[in-house]
Amino acid sequence: MDNKTTISQTQTSKSQSPSYAWGLLALLAIIWGSSFILVKKSLHVFDASQVGSLRIVAAFLFFLPFFILNLKQIPFKKAHLFLLVGCLGNLFPAYLFSLAGSKLDSGVSGALNSTTPLFTLIVGVLFFNNNITSRQTMGIILGFIGALLLVLAGAKGLQFNGYALYVVLATVLYGFNLNITKKYLTDLNLSPFLITAFIFMTIGPVAITVLFSGDFIQKAQQPEALQPIIYAVLLGVLGSAIAMVLFNKLIQVTSAVLASSVTYLIPIVAIIWGILDGETIQIQHFLGMGIILVGVYLVNKS
Repeated sequence: MDNKTTISQTQTSKSQSPSYAWGLLALLAIIWGSSFILVKKSLHVFDASQVGSLRIVAAFLFFLPFFILNLKQIPFKKAHLFLLVGCLGNLFPAYLFSLAGSKLDSGVSGALNSTTPLFTLIVGVLFFNNNITSRQTMGIILGFIGALLLVLAGAKGLQFNGYALYVVLATVLYGFNLNITKKYLTDLNLSPFLITAFIFMTIGPVAITVLFSGDFIQKAQQPEALQPIIYAVLLGVLGSAIAMVLFNKLIQVTSAVLASSVTYLIPIVAIIWGILDGETIQIQHFLGMGIILVGVYLVNKS
């Protein structure tokens, strides 16, 4: 009995150690940083609503068996909260990022995504009575400045692109989602996997309805549709399913603002993929990424 208790305490200590949090942070950055190029590739055949829907449907199907096997643990009385979180953190952003991806470089989308911690801070202070230290605030500001440098360097001159507003709107939704998840869903004695599964069970039927309401079947039958479908499925399974499990775990062991700082690293991965896909990189990119890393360090420093 004492040995089991000791092992349990050791595992808990490891799961909440700084190295564990940094490991989750890095893995999430790689997965989500790769999502923008996957969106871009999926849009070669399908429109934004179809790519967004296919992404959610893939995650829905991934979680469905696990959800069915754990029905007795599901808190159906709180389904409205899971639906809200699913819409704010997954469904609506999936469509918004797909819309933006049709006109924005993947690196620019990744950079704009880094405004998430700023809106997480604002929403937390305005609506959830959160307290932020001066060091965290400075880290968020620096990260936001670095993201702006990446946006300016990635855009064509200083020409305003209205599609960038779709990404900004998505990050505002993320800000609400992070705070709601932290306040209402992390104390339900559910595993991060089951929390995420229930979230996608609530929004999956909506995505299925949208997906098959248009000409998806006709487009899917085209010979060139296979790769875009694979990219969209990977986007759903990795970027929307597995990554959300890891992210919910990160929220459980840190704060909403700390967890959202993963978005500071996402532009680095997104820009690397952009370069491999023929997008150009400038000196401002390196400067912006350096400032972002400093911001991440300040936000996560205990």
